[in-house]
Amino acid sequence: MTAFALETALAERRAQSLYRQRLLVDGPQAPELVIDGQRCLAFCSNDYLGLANHPDVVAAFKQATDVYGVGGGASHLIVGHSRAHHQLEEELAEFTGRSRVLLFSTGYMANLGVISALLGSGDAVFQDRLNHASLLDAGRLSGARFQRYLHADCDNLAQRLTRSTAHRKLVVTDGVFSMDGNIAPLRELSALTRSHDAWLMVDDAHGFGCLGNEGRGCADHFDLSQDDLPVLMGTLGKAFGTAGAFVAGSEALIETLIQFARTYIYTTAMPPAVAEATRASLSIVRKGSWRREHLSTLIQRFRAGCETLGIPLMASSTPIQPIHVGSADRALAMSRALADSGILVTAIRPPTVPQGSARLRVTFSATHTQEQVDRLLTALEQVARKVPEVAA
Repeated sequence: MTAFALETALAERRAQSLYRQRLLVDGPQAPELVIDGQRCLAFCSNDYLGLANHPDVVAAFKQATDVYGVGGGASHLIVGHSRAHHQLEEELAEFTGRSRVLLFSTGYMANLGVISALLGSGDAVFQDRLNHASLLDAGRLSGARFQRYLHADCDNLAQRLTRSTAHRKLVVTDGVFSMDGNIAPLRELSALTRSHDAWLMVDDAHGFGCLGNEGRGCADHFDLSQDDLPVLMGTLGKAFGTAGAFVAGSEALIETLIQFARTYIYTTAMPPAVAEATRASLSIVRKGSWRREHLSTLIQRFRAGCETLGIPLMASSTPIQPIHVGSADRALAMSRALADSGILVTAIRPPTVPQGSARLRVTFSATHTQEQVDRLLTALEQVARKVPEVAA
């Protein structure tokens, strides 16, 4: 059975410094983790507001299990749609300023479900080249003509929209790009799509909870209404610290997804206790502006320190602060050297990022301290001396 030659493909990935391995974590998410039995200081979680182990969120989850049990039991369209789900949808709709919200089990499923429900043969989808893999997969699987425009390049997108004769045109972008940390030019994209009778869809996985008034995300950050931004997706497993995702938009959009989004129709609902925990998280996000303010302080401190050390950061004002390295070998070498000093920063390599753009993806949480940021900077300075080409 040489056709599958799995061992050969795995060996090639190892040789190219692209092999991925899981880390075994004991205990809850926090800046200091026990990984593979060793305590370390981690800068690689998406728990941006530090809510994954917040006592109020944990208490809400525990209390909800007494009411609803553990499992969702069925899909939303059978008997899986609990009052907890319904209340969370209503609260998220109000929070995002949209008519309605629909919950999905994951962000990946939300993106697949939305794009496949809205588009088909004869339609066109235009995506930023650096979009998340779930968006790119959804575009390819939709049956629509799939095009990728240059990163954050409205002129390139405009040329593609002008040439398109598709019946429906959907422009899709990350709000905050997960591997670069920069924010899409959403105001310009909104105006462009409206001028071409197209719709704009934004995956706000990394902006929701961090940007905008009360953490309302990219739409609020750019003051985009439902008409300006018809399809808004957000995840709950990052800044909100729980799990799942949602899509927000018009009454007609949500009803369309209920009828046609296969990843919604044919999957078990998230556990109701997760929905209740998320309601508690939403309350904390709305009240706790200090978390976003503290994050901003940490980001500024880190960027100033890296500039002093001559460490090349990518342009980002968000909790995602990538250090551009170049080759996968160098990214791994720097990540391993940091690990030796008790600090965990993940090396991001192709195919997650383009060839030659490997990086260390540093992410911050509101539960990090300024002293911990200084410890990271000290370690980076030492690693730069050990692996000087990384900081060149």
